[in-house]
Amino acid sequence: MTSQVSSPAEQADGAGGAVVGGQRTPGSPDGKEVRRLDRVIIRFAGDSGDGMQLTGDRFTSETASFGNDLSTLPNFPAEIRAPAGTLPGVSSFQLHFADHDILTPGDAPNVLVAMNPAALKANIADVPRGAEIIVNTDEFTKRPMAKVGYETSPLEDGSLAAYNLHPVPLTTLTVEALKDFGLSRKEAERSKNMFALGLLSWMYHRPTEATESFLRQKFAKKPEIAEANIVAFRAGWNFGETTEDFAVSYEVAPATKAFPTGTYRNISGNLALSYGLIAASQQADLPLYLGSYPITPASDILHELSKHKNFGVRTFQAEDEIAGIGAALGAAFGGALGVTTTSGPGVALKSETIGLAVSLELPLLIVDIQRGGPSTGLPTKTEQADLLQAMYGRNGEAPVPIVAPRTPADCFDAALDAARIALTYRTPVFLLSDGYLANGSEPWRIPEVADLPDLKVKFAAATNHTLADGTEVFWPYKRDPETLARPWAVPGTPGLEHRIGGIEKQDGTGNISYDPANHDFMVRTRQAKIDGIEVPELDVDDPDGATTLVLGWGSTYGPITAAVRRVRGAGLPVAQAHLRHLNPFPRNLGEVLERYEKVVVPEMNLGQLATLIRAKYLVDAQSYNQVNGMPFKAEQLAKVLKEAIDD
Repeated sequence: MTSQVSSPAEQADGAGGAVVGGQRTPGSPDGKEVRRLDRVIIRFAGDSGDGMQLTGDRFTSETASFGNDLSTLPNFPAEIRAPAGTLPGVSSFQLHFADHDILTPGDAPNVLVAMNPAALKANIADVPRGAEIIVNTDEFTKRPMAKVGYETSPLEDGSLAAYNLHPVPLTTLTVEALKDFGLSRKEAERSKNMFALGLLSWMYHRPTEATESFLRQKFAKKPEIAEANIVAFRAGWNFGETTEDFAVSYEVAPATKAFPTGTYRNISGNLALSYGLIAASQQADLPLYLGSYPITPASDILHELSKHKNFGVRTFQAEDEIAGIGAALGAAFGGALGVTTTSGPGVALKSETIGLAVSLELPLLIVDIQRGGPSTGLPTKTEQADLLQAMYGRNGEAPVPIVAPRTPADCFDAALDAARIALTYRTPVFLLSDGYLANGSEPWRIPEVADLPDLKVKFAAATNHTLADGTEVFWPYKRDPETLARPWAVPGTPGLEHRIGGIEKQDGTGNISYDPANHDFMVRTRQAKIDGIEVPELDVDDPDGATTLVLGWGSTYGPITAAVRRVRGAGLPVAQAHLRHLNPFPRNLGEVLERYEKVVVPEMNLGQLATLIRAKYLVDAQSYNQVNGMPFKAEQLAKVLKEAIDD
């Protein structure tokens, strides 16, 4: 994400409790005290219809434009519209921003904005003592409180005495601000999230121009609605500036020292992955074809790629998962960069066609945005439980390379890497992201085109084999001696007609073959091709000569790295390594593992990578697992690492 150089402030990444680094400064122009902070964690929470995702997204965009480092965690219910005011219907958006490089959305919010009793009850357990809580008092009436089990008002019964409580009638103030617009009360109430956004923007000195521009653009066809939201937004700012309930505002300086020079933008994992796929197709000089069926949390990739026909992108929303991957594989046969996107349940349906792609030895990207399972499971929550499915979830010996990004921004580079492997070695490739990366966001340094890898491929253009009688023929399975990749012959190329299908092929000729020795040879050759894929050696961060190594993969990178900073800040040595390539593993992985007395593997599953590590390297890896649909917290992992070191 950004520079990984650690400082005392950075070692507190993700910590809950009081905000660290606060300094008092002279009063602002409104006469109120301004305090300087080095980081803040804010969580917006409300009903699924209260616009919390939009509110958090706008606050994030303004924070990114201001120059802070940031990390976000959207969290929303699976139902399109859960019953209003209920605990299952609570939607939240957490944002961690700082004046230094950070790695996680934070363990616990310093500020909670609760739009109703359900939002308060669903989130209060995460809020540390002394934190700020802003509540919409208009919703704390008898019926909404009873709906979530509050027998007395938590705003009055003393149960929130440990917090800095700010009761604000957000709904009433919003309706009053919009009284001249001729809106019904229900219509006016919908802008209360903009009032809350304005208030928080004042509290943390966020820019406002881009939000007003965004609202005008979003409601361009309904300018009166745009202006109503802008007025509510400004009213929230003015309320913070004038009311005595908020005597302090805060400044968090830009993270200029944390970022290398360049042009940055805020980006989510799914958006970065989409851009990475487009960049891969451009660098390969191939059209990009996406065959996909909508599924949470992967659908954003389909939506985004459909906007880029100008880059030669063609998107096909299929009738089901099987049709989606079938079309993508057909496009690969026709000479395109074929891609299919899905989540765990869709991978199960695509497995037969993935096996066909292994047999055909064609480049194909299978993007799996993992979510909680099994079956429908937790559609909007995150998990890392598809690793073994990606490794082995097909009939027969059907090896497939696996690449896993580690941060939202890294999804761009991981997409390019997966495309490199697919195109170079003529193989389907799994790209394993997850819901945490897909929906989370962080600053991304926009790369120079000249720095992107050259992915151009050479299609077969002529016959490649001479028979004993001198006849020139095309053998579709005559392999490159270095990569073991077979030639990629575009249909319609004169003289290069060849068979395709799922029945075993004869080595070289590609003819159907049931010969036992040939099948044994082809199975071993396909495995050798995957085993021979060039991947970088594993880097190990071990400045102190530790005896304990923490090994991660995928989205655990942020929490693990934040935890490592804490452990080292406490004076304990610990080494860290993170895997991007899970099949094949880096060639030096075994040697790395042998150097350490203990290996701890945190995963959001029940120990899938640890199982592979134990089986392949005979290392007694210590598995630490979580499957609650949420990412690890830094303090949680720090405690585990300290115990492993002290044991």
